[in-house]
This record gives sequence, structure tokens and C-alpha cells, in this order.
Amino acid sequence: MPASIRILVALVPTLCAAQSNETTHDAALTACNQLAGLLGSSLVQTSGPSYETAIANAWNLQNAEFQPTCIVFPTTSSHVQVAMKAVYDAKSHYAVQSGSHSAMKGWNTVQEGVLIDFKNMRNASYDPVRDSIILEPGVHWQEAVAALEPFGVAPVGGRVGDVGTGLLLGGGLSWLSPSQGYAADNFKELDVVLVNGSAITVTATNAYSDLFRALKGGGNRFGIVTRYELSAVHTGTKDDQTWFGGQMIFDSSAEALMNATARYVREVDDPKAVILVSMIYIVAGEDLVPVYLVVLFYNGPNLPTDIFGDFLSIPSVSSDLGPRSYFDVAGILGLGNERGFVQHFGASALVGEENLFLDAFNHWTNFSTAYKDNFNTTTLAFTPIPDSQIQAGRAKGGNIINAPGGGFAAVQIYQQFKAGINVIPADVKVGIDRLFKQIPPSPGLPLYVGECDSDQKVFESYGDYELLKRIYSKYDPERFNVKHSLGPGGL
Repeated sequence: MPASIRILVALVPTLCAAQSNETTHDAALTACNQLAGLLGSSLVQTSGPSYETAIANAWNLQNAEFQPTCIVFPTTSSHVQVAMKAVYDAKSHYAVQSGSHSAMKGWNTVQEGVLIDFKNMRNASYDPVRDSIILEPGVHWQEAVAALEPFGVAPVGGRVGDVGTGLLLGGGLSWLSPSQGYAADNFKELDVVLVNGSAITVTATNAYSDLFRALKGGGNRFGIVTRYELSAVHTGTKDDQTWFGGQMIFDSSAEALMNATARYVREVDDPKAVILVSMIYIVAGEDLVPVYLVVLFYNGPNLPTDIFGDFLSIPSVSSDLGPRSYFDVAGILGLGNERGFVQHFGASALVGEENLFLDAFNHWTNFSTAYKDNFNTTTLAFTPIPDSQIQAGRAKGGNIINAPGGGFAAVQIYQQFKAGINVIPADVKVGIDRLFKQIPPSPGLPLYVGECDSDQKVFESYGDYELLKRIYSKYDPERFNVKHSLGPGGL
């Protein structure tokens, strides 16, 4: 091959990339210019304090590094329609930010594209006639719980106050889940803007019942929800201490805790019981300081020993168990809103076998030890998903996750990186990928998209994966969302 042709061939990838970047820039600019004319400068911004605050508000520092071409701050569903129609017509990249708490890089922000930021749509209300909770997409769970507490009701929502409504679209794990199902199982009606800008209302019984099901676990792939109507759970006000429990903290006894967690997952199926087990290492100089946190509650006057006895028998360094209102339960983990650090999630799922939990703990400990110089904290957390939760969801029509019955644990693998680390180092990424292989999900179990790594094949783990793909093809036949927005793969 002549040298001149070899040079041209070598340049093709670079030229194509440059052309692609130029096309991306032009498409975003076209959309933003159109939106500025249609919605005005107060709702569409390319710079200034509101623009900068929106960028900096991303919980994961990696997402705070993105610079959208413009940010749209809608106050009504019609504004979202206009924004999405302009994005679609211009073939621009885009992203949606509700709670801004995502640890997945790029899933709630965009470079060279349009960001739709719901910070001005944060209302939460109760409709006593329909016994429904109405949420706008920008509300955070702490705000929702506080607004609804005087009415004695609560949503099946997140366990950390800073998390937003994106949790619902991923299925959602809640303190109320053992009795009420995944958070998304409690959808009654959703207002949705599709990728082409058309607006529809979806329910379990109307013409969009298939989309309604897909939105119960489909994440950001199926449209933008601008109004959630959820079933209200009558939990009482902050004066109604109908729950019992709290936090126990341990600095040792890891094996006993893992064995107790496995047995709980395997044997407990009481819809009034809920627990979260978080094995945490805090990096202090050259040391990994263990802080093992168990949060346990029972919707009753005490903690039954036949359910929680294994945990209660392990010596703890501190415990604050006592009567609680559901308002107290919902706030037990606080806001979790510390910003300015790279955050990373990974997911697995395990059946209740002691050897699996011990192996997971040991592999995670080895990983944490090997890469500790990079972290502030590293966490291995277990959320039991009892059969009662699966059956409660099926009784409400089912969801697209379609987890098998019998009970299992959702496993979260989480790291917060040290200040000054803005990108996950390549060697740490290798270690993370190795750890995922060392803690594989038990056969047939779904991963939880709200706590996954961006590269994990979450949708493929769903029981209704083939149905999910068919529904996606129906509502986005051009695959616009997949081509122009980051999110879970597999569609």
C-alpha cells in the first residue's frame, strides 16, 4: 500500500471522530438556540449562577465535570415537551437530572448536549379522595416525607434523604418494601414525555399499560416522567411511634454478621421486618477502620428475637434501639448528600447461603486493602428482598424486573474516592471489574439498577428482559434515547 494511502487510512478514525464531535456540538447548539427562543432565558441558560449551581449539584464529582451546552429548568410538563421536541428534532444528546444523586457517570448530565434539570419541580402532595401521593420529578425523599408526614402518609421511597425520584424508575428499595413491594410497584398513574416530545398518561389499564410496566425498572430509557401518582401508605405522623428499632454499630464480628445476614435472607419473610447491613471500612492513614452498621426495624412494639436474635446477640459498640415513628425510620440514614468526591457503585445479588456472604466479604476486604490509598470509605451493603416483597409487587400488577420468588439480597459495592481524585484510576477499575467477577450474582437473580456500575448488564438480568426490549422498540423505534443519552445498556 502506498505511503500516502496508509496515512489517509490511519487518519480516518481521527477525522470521523472530529466530524462526530462537530455534529454533536452543532446539534446541541441548534436545540439550545431553538429552546431559548421558545422558552426564554429564565428557563434556558448557557451560563450564570443557576447554570453553575446545577452543574456543581451533581453528587458524583465525575458528573460535576460535565458542561452541558444549555440547561433547561422546566416548571411544567409542557416545558419538558418543548425541550424534548427540540432535542429530538435537532438530534442532540441530552440528559435528565432529578435528585442529582446518581453515582453512574453521565447518567444525569451531558457534555455537548441539553440537560433538563427538575430543580423547580419539587412539590409533594396528598390527595385524600384518591388516597394518592403526587410527586413532581425534582423532589428529594427527605422533602417528600416531610411534606406528607402531617397527613399521616408516606411514599414507598428512598432510604437516603438526598436521593430523588429517579429511584422509582429503577424499581426502588424502601424501608416499606417488604410489605409494599419495590417502590415502583406503587405507581398508580404517570405523566410521561416520550423522546419525540409527545406527552401521554400511562396506567396499568389504559392503552399504555405495557409502557407502565416497563417504567417499573426501566430507568431513564423509556421517557421523562413529569408527574408520579403513587399509592399512599398510611404510616402515621411523627407522633405515632408504631415502629421499633434503630442502628447497631460493630467494630468486629464480621463473620458472625455475615452468617446472620445470610440466615435472615434465607429464613425471614415477615413483611413487618426490614434490615440493611452495611460493612464499611473508613480509611485512616494506612489503616482500614471497620464500622459495621446494621439498621433494623419492625413495624410493631419490639424486635422479635426469632427474626433479629442473631444480630442482637452479637456484641455491638453502640446501639440506639427504641420506639420510632415512620418519620424517624425514613430519616435514620440522614441526607447522604456530601458532594465533591468521585462516587462509584456496583451491584450483585445473592441467595441466603453463608459461604456466599463470607466469600463476598473476604473478596471485598482484599479489594479494599489493595486499593485503600484511593478511598475515603469503601462499603459492602446487603438489602434483603424477601418473598413478601416480590409477592406484594405481583399482587399490584408486577414489574419489568420480575424477580424470582423465594427471597434474596441486593448487594451494593460502593466506594467514595479521596479528594483530588477526579477520575477512577485505571488500576482501580481493573480491581473493580475483578471484584465483580469474584462476587457474581446467584443464578437467575436481578441486579439493582440504582446501585450498579455503568458497564454491568442490569437489564439482561431481569426476568422480563425480552419483554422490556419489545416495549422499548415500540416506544422508541429509532432508538433515539440509547443513541443520545447515557443509561443502562442492553436495549
